[in-house]
Amino acid sequence: MAHSKSAVKRIRQNEKRRLRNRVHRGRARAMIRKVREAIEANELEEARSLLPEAYAAIDRACRAGVFHARTAARYKSRLARRLVRAESAA
Repeated sequence: MAHSKSAVKRIRQNEKRRLRNRVHRGRARAMIRKVREAIEANELEEARSLLPEAYAAIDRACRAGVFHARTAARYKSRLARRLVRAESAA
């Protein structure tokens, strides 16, 4: 248990931030998963339409401080690369 007033406040802050971060990270991961599943199911039109939504979710998480900027860029790059490879294979 926390021993000081400031430590108790820190615990409250950390819990609020954890929940907020979880929402952003969850949305971003869900969108990434949707795009990947669409690509794997060979639904390239759907994947192409979901890609901007996934980018937006990743950018939102980045702005909220959940992802580092380079991590966000890496996620977006990998998604785009997967889609391009799937389109060239089809």
